[in-house]
Amino acid sequence: MVPISSSRRTARLRPVAQTLGVGLVGLGVYAAVGHLGYLPHPPFQLVVLAAAAVLFALRGRGPAPVLLVLAALTGPVPAVGPVTAAAAYSVARRMARPRPRARLLAASGALLVACATVAGPRLGPGSAAYGLALGLVLAPAAVIVPGLVGTVRGQQGRLLRALRERGDAAERARRLADSEARIHERSRIAAEMHDLVGHRLSLVSLHAGGLELALEGAAPQLREEAVLVRRTTRDAMRELRQVLGVLGPLARDTGPDALTHATGTRADIEALVAQSRDGGVAVRLGWTGPDLDARPAPVRRAVHRVVREALTNVHRYAADAHVTVTVEHDTAGAATAAAGGERVRVTVRNGARPGPSAPAEEAGTGRGLTGLRERVELLGGTFEAAPLPSGGFRVAAAVPAEPADPGGGPAARRADDGPDTLTATGPEATGPEPAAPGPDGRRTAEVLTLGFGLTALSALMVVGIAFVYAAQPSGRSGPAPLPRIGMTYAEVAGYGVLDNAAVRAAASGHEPPRPAGTAGCVYPFNGATERHPGGLLIARYCFDAAQRLIAIDRFDVPSVRDTTPWETP
Repeated sequence: MVPISSSRRTARLRPVAQTLGVGLVGLGVYAAVGHLGYLPHPPFQLVVLAAAAVLFALRGRGPAPVLLVLAALTGPVPAVGPVTAAAAYSVARRMARPRPRARLLAASGALLVACATVAGPRLGPGSAAYGLALGLVLAPAAVIVPGLVGTVRGQQGRLLRALRERGDAAERARRLADSEARIHERSRIAAEMHDLVGHRLSLVSLHAGGLELALEGAAPQLREEAVLVRRTTRDAMRELRQVLGVLGPLARDTGPDALTHATGTRADIEALVAQSRDGGVAVRLGWTGPDLDARPAPVRRAVHRVVREALTNVHRYAADAHVTVTVEHDTAGAATAAAGGERVRVTVRNGARPGPSAPAEEAGTGRGLTGLRERVELLGGTFEAAPLPSGGFRVAAAVPAEPADPGGGPAARRADDGPDTLTATGPEATGPEPAAPGPDGRRTAEVLTLGFGLTALSALMVVGIAFVYAAQPSGRSGPAPLPRIGMTYAEVAGYGVLDNAAVRAAASGHEPPRPAGTAGCVYPFNGATERHPGGLLIARYCFDAAQRLIAIDRFDVPSVRDTTPWETP
């Protein structure tokens, strides 16, 4: 079983975390409104909130329908407001066309207000007017503001992507221009080398051929030396053309006879080793794995060049040392896959010279090893060349058996590489943006910001809902009702009609006869006692033995004439 990477696992869990997050915020609004006592039909609202969370998880398949349905549910169930706000932000962020986005947000807000107005008498504050007020409070917090924030965030992401793509295109154009300039310069150098060195080698070959003909009859024993000079000159011309081809486009071997089907195969490497043995060098070849005849030509050419250059250096500086050539061709397998793919490893190791070390003037320039390093690294491989502690020298190269781009190598791949792109992570992922913090820190900051914004909008929703519900009438309008005949003493007392000792004393001796069956009377001060010039208007509430109100009488009681304290009556 292939293990799932952490990035893919995070991408799969992100939608679930987002759904749970908005669901919990909606549940918080549900609890806050319920704690304030403004939550009619709690079971129904809880079921609708759960359904809204499920719809939010499906917003990627149908953004517009999901937002419209959530807006319609927010009208009768204000606890769905946070879910609708998150959906409005997400949908507005993804939509690139401004007119459809504006129409969708306007339609969602209007639908929320309409549903809140219709649901007001049954599921809302109690009337269509207060339902309209509730809808007007929820629409900006649940649709308009999150939609505008999502629009700004989406435009910012699209602008950054456009700028990044433009910068990448400019960088690629610059690299292509530099590469073309290098190619032209290399071609000029190749032409000059061909004119200067090639002409001289052609003359040497011509004179060697003439010397061969002259020595055929005069000195047959020297004729073979002339033949060797002519063949060596011809080989030098062929190798010069191959080197000039390398100075052309990167990693392409041009020129006549630059590459054959046998180059770099096991037979070719064995031939190189045999030539070194014929030259007096003790060479041993070790080959592991299958032949390289099925591998790309640049790989075989790199193997051939590494072995040939290393053996040439041995001939120059350590001809009397023992040499070991090792070629390891990794085949497909679990270990190979874990190590990064199939590779061809070439190692040429020579021991120390039995005699004194080479003089300093015999040391080479190192350009051959530099060329090998460039050739191997162009294929995406690694190259090492260093002396050994024992006094010998070691040349090692590892080349991918199947390079990703054999013709262009990593340089071409680097030209096409742009900034790392996402995760995506979801439809609303826009890719990392050039900023100081890394992608993880940037994503964490964004999540915290959006979470704080959603929490603030939810708090505003709770405050708006509380204001609308608190502003609705309590059910009693106009003046307070008065007691009626037939009410019980407790009901009359509930209207604030209570006995007052001062009013009772004032009525004593001035009240009319009590009705028949009266068991007791109450003389309240408030509700019926009025003062007028020359007296007081007093109300009397008489009850029977069953504490039922049987009479309400009003009568005048004369008052004492008011005098100043120092006057004498």
